[in-house]
Amino acid sequence: MSRDEQLKARWQEVVKKLSHQFADGDTLDLDAIIYLIGVQELGQLDRAFKKDQKVDLMHIAICKLLTPYGYYELDFVDADGWPHYKTLETLPHLKAGEQSVLMKEAIVNYFLETAYIN
Repeated sequence: MSRDEQLKARWQEVVKKLSHQFADGDTLDLDAIIYLIGVQELGQLDRAFKKDQKVDLMHIAICKLLTPYGYYELDFVDADGWPHYKTLETLPHLKAGEQSVLMKEAIVNYFLETAYIN
């Protein structure tokens, strides 16, 4: 199986499992999965978030997902438990499709590392 085919199969597995677990089978999109990762990384699972906090959660997820690629590094966790990242390298300018592939790859790697998928 080629690398692209493997990524596609693993991405579909992530979407299927998360959609079943969190969306009653409705298919979650990329943004929803990024949001869920942000909630997971924050660790405050049983609370409601305001709109600006939801954006912050997505930022936490993106930073966490791109840390292995050398773009971000965890700087500190504040008194409320929110992680803060510092930029190590500016993200390259990517086309929308390239951004999507990068994020899907990072998400698949995240769920492989956490043993959510094989």
